Amino acid sequence: MTTRINPHRLVQASPADLKHPSNNIKRIVLSTAQIAVEAHPAKWLRTPSKPKSRVLVIAHSDRGALDDHALQTIAAAAILADAETAVLALILGELNDDLSSAAADEVMILPALDFQIFQPDIELASVLAIIELLKPKHIFLPDNLIGDGDLGRRLAALKKLSVATHVLEIDVQHVASAQSGGCVLAQSNLPEVILLAPNAVDAELPFTAKATRIDAPTINHAASPYQAHYQDMGLQTSAAEDIALEDADFIVSAGNGVQNLATLASLASSLNAAVGASRVVVDDGKFPRDKQIGATGKTVTASTYMAIGISGAVQHLQGIKDCRHVIAINKDASAPIVKRANLSVIGDAEAVMQALMIEIEKAKEVVA
Repeated sequence: MTTRINPHRLVQASPADLKHPSNNIKRIVLSTAQIAVEAHPAKWLRTPSKPKSRVLVIAHSDRGALDDHALQTIAAAAILADAETAVLALILGELNDDLSSAAADEVMILPALDFQIFQPDIELASVLAIIELLKPKHIFLPDNLIGDGDLGRRLAALKKLSVATHVLEIDVQHVASAQSGGCVLAQSNLPEVILLAPNAVDAELPFTAKATRIDAPTINHAASPYQAHYQDMGLQTSAAEDIALEDADFIVSAGNGVQNLATLASLASSLNAAVGASRVVVDDGKFPRDKQIGATGKTVTASTYMAIGISGAVQHLQGIKDCRHVIAINKDASAPIVKRANLSVIGDAEAVMQALMIEIEKAKEVVA
């Protein structure tokens, strides 16, 4: 099997290529202009001109943002939607993000339905009112544990809609989910409610959408027939050290550049963050093996991952690939972790940690 070469690509041959000793073969490479275009491809705008129907995507936000699973679910709906179908993203909770790159044509927000408030009956009544108003032909939800999976199942059961859960494979004609412990795939026609498994769809799409904000209808919850038979007692906060790294929302992680572990422990405590470590530090016996993060340790999905004194070997970067925000504190501005980070502080780890703790205490005094 040989690799096909696109004959329409612009090419250039360097002098070194022309003198190559291997049978005087000219190496074909992308031109500088073509490399620039392919490195930053222009995305076309998906604009259903006269939408005749809608596909509804329902997802909870987390502190004003959608996680990768929710974005993948919007992408799935956008991929399946035809030119006459608009994708409406119904966000339960606050939203600060622009969903145009997620390819949502319309966005409706219900900020009062935050996932941290246990109110499944009110959520169900609100969603049902919107469904009755819009009459979407399909409803997508991420099959997760923060309420979307439960909401989708309750919705399908109450309205007797066809449903597929933990969908791993999807196209315009069918869906497939694992059964028999993942040994085989069970297939069915595209149902009315689709609960999508994580990473079933690539959220990086070649097109964008307008993501027009539309007002939510007024919903009278007092008149709803779905009454709650429970009392929300609020969330119980667990100590960071009692939370497994795989479940931690904030992780402060130590690398070989951290000389004073007591300072790192104090910083983690002030941030109420779990503590992790790179393989080098674990191998040195400074941390137990269950604190190791990376391809040979634990893969974490924290909202915030603070890497202190960690250079960022490939194995470590693999373990933090699903973290939403990465903060790097490192003396080396060219370290791989700095390139991966969303925010980098170049400086001595001890000095930066001490200064950071002072600022944290000042911030807490202002809040108090």
